[in-house]
Amino acid sequence: MSSPQQLVEGFKRFRERFLAGDDAQFQNLVQFGQTPSTLVVACCDSRVDPALILDCAPGDLFVVRNVANLVPPAESSSSGRHGTSAALEFGVRNLGVQHIIVLGHAQCGGIHALLEGRVSKDESFIAEWMGIADAAREQVELEFANAHSDVRHRACEQRAILVSLDNLMTFSWIRKHVEQGLLTLHGWYFDIEQGELLGYNPTTCQFETL
Repeated sequence: MSSPQQLVEGFKRFRERFLAGDDAQFQNLVQFGQTPSTLVVACCDSRVDPALILDCAPGDLFVVRNVANLVPPAESSSSGRHGTSAALEFGVRNLGVQHIIVLGHAQCGGIHALLEGRVSKDESFIAEWMGIADAAREQVELEFANAHSDVRHRACEQRAILVSLDNLMTFSWIRKHVEQGLLTLHGWYFDIEQGELLGYNPTTCQFETL
């Protein structure tokens, strides 16, 4: 599906499924609003739609998508426009989500460009944004200097998830909810090539099959 007309036809099918007749699920969403328990920070990559790969219905997930599924560190609100930070704040403080999942994936174009030095400072928006994952890149360059490019890319994709998990804890209201046991943070990795979903285990410091 790619053309605007195909998208319109897709909406018609969606309307027939969820909006026509007496679909209780969507009527409840309309009447009572959204109450998702999980917020997902995912990549813009067209292959990695969280609702699709996790088989979720409308209203199940509060989704934030950006390049390379990155979470920036907490900064002063006066320092710029913070779409991802604002969405996190709304999800945690307004919706009261109980879980935040940073969902990374294999073959991430943003991480690939960062690791291969293809993010030029002249590209402004992308360069500044991908700088969030510089710590992951530096770790991989140090620990996997002689490894095959596929190994380095996978390692950097996963290390970037951990950077984002660390950055989540720099937001005072996220840290407070975590410490109070109201919120749990998760690092997940979707392996497109193998068709697997991995989760970070802080005990083993490894991504393991879920």
